[in-house]
Amino acid sequence: MPGPYHTPGVYIEEIPSGSRPIQGVSTSIAAFLGVTVYCREDRIGRPLLVTSWDQYTEYFGGYPKEGFLPLPTSVRGFFENGGGVCYVASLMALNNQASPRPGPAVRPTLQLASRGAGGAPSLELESKVGDPVTVTVADASEPGDDLFKVVIRAGDQEETFDNVTLKGGRDGRNVVQVMSTSCLVTVREVRNNAPLPERRPAVGTQTIPAPIAPVAAPACGIVELAQGNLDDRVGLDGLQAIPEITMVCMPDIMYLQKEGKITMKDAIGLQSALIAHCEQMKDRIAILDAPYGLKVQQVKEWRTTEANFSSKFAALYYPWITIQNPSGKGGQISVPPSGYVAGIYARVDSERGVHKAPANEVVRLAIDLELNVTDREQAQLNPVGVNCIRSFPGRGIRVWGARTLDDPNGEWRYINVRRLFNYIEESIYEGTQWVVFEPNDMDLWERVKRTVSAFLTGLWRAGMLFGATPEEAFYVRCDAALNPPSARDRGELTVEVGIAPVKPAEFVIFRFKQLPGGGEISE
Repeated sequence: MPGPYHTPGVYIEEIPSGSRPIQGVSTSIAAFLGVTVYCREDRIGRPLLVTSWDQYTEYFGGYPKEGFLPLPTSVRGFFENGGGVCYVASLMALNNQASPRPGPAVRPTLQLASRGAGGAPSLELESKVGDPVTVTVADASEPGDDLFKVVIRAGDQEETFDNVTLKGGRDGRNVVQVMSTSCLVTVREVRNNAPLPERRPAVGTQTIPAPIAPVAAPACGIVELAQGNLDDRVGLDGLQAIPEITMVCMPDIMYLQKEGKITMKDAIGLQSALIAHCEQMKDRIAILDAPYGLKVQQVKEWRTTEANFSSKFAALYYPWITIQNPSGKGGQISVPPSGYVAGIYARVDSERGVHKAPANEVVRLAIDLELNVTDREQAQLNPVGVNCIRSFPGRGIRVWGARTLDDPNGEWRYINVRRLFNYIEESIYEGTQWVVFEPNDMDLWERVKRTVSAFLTGLWRAGMLFGATPEEAFYVRCDAALNPPSARDRGELTVEVGIAPVKPAEFVIFRFKQLPGGGEISE
């Protein structure tokens, strides 16, 4: 509360506005699970953030020298089709190929905390040797608040770097320049904005562990590894700890079934696990692949009889796409489309918005299809939620479907409607955390209504909601009828939001009429 005031004068007070704007969450972060060429033993099953193809190859080794793996091809397709950020969990690693190039994903590192700046990182050291490396930071021999000494030991080797500093150009004493001669470690500075004396590393001794050698693939199968567990942050359950994920793909499923590594029953079980995960989280969608080699009638029967999925949090794509063999050996190969489709989701989100159906979009890198579906054939698949990928003369290969696996007559049958609601719900959830423990009165109700209404108005102006006015596009209700005394006594606050989403023009109909002579239409 302001005051009390005792001395005459002018006083400045800052008064909060009473509401806080809601920021839209990201909608284009994918998660991939499957088999990789390489993975450190301690990272098997753990989702790792990957922001480029080069980073993927550092962590997981790229393409195999012999044979084919769908996961690296799918991740590459994700980035090439517009994806920017994904998480990758290696459920199994071949490790019988050459290790990936040296990098932070292979060699162990150690970050030295600064003595000030809240203990923020000061230096990062990376081992060059196969033994554990001991790093000791001590005060310098010469006086100087920014000077220090680093002693590196590994086996019988010892290196001492005295009177070094983080300051550049000081008589050749910069620690990164001086330690570039080390045979045991490489070093880089982790910059922050703290004053120089506070940035220098804290005194103490720490150890960089020995590198972890590649290990053989786990003895158990991918079916057992896929589910994982939340406690160890591995597998599907481990993805629960990453709320920003909005798409989940496992392109290995139908490839392993095609190769006879798992049964169709196992494949359906794995896809069901993906769907169950998305149903549980309610903020992401599973992108599924149809089996390889099925004709149109066969894939319809598989979808409706054998698999028989029903979910508003999943979408299915058919057929497989054909790409140039990425191993560099020439020729063409058929690959599951899910990773490429995930990239298209991200591309549409970036270029148009999450309200736009991720369809009528070119599949980059695709040069052919396993099967060219006709209009009559798609008429059998579209009603049961099988999204076709088709080739059109002069227009390329495009995704030509936008259905979920929900009831074809249900309100969640369109992918963009489901993803739009995911976006709105998650944005409001994260943007209204300030409401928790606030006094539950009419003032709070109005503040919440203003905050949510302002966010939805912005979406309406961006064309994400249907209606000529905001009142036609949405409503936000928070009043005494929704929040009676009994609910307030339980500590509950209920807000009701109604939204009119835009839906795709899936069937475009032109009506033509022959006019009588003179070109006039009689009423």
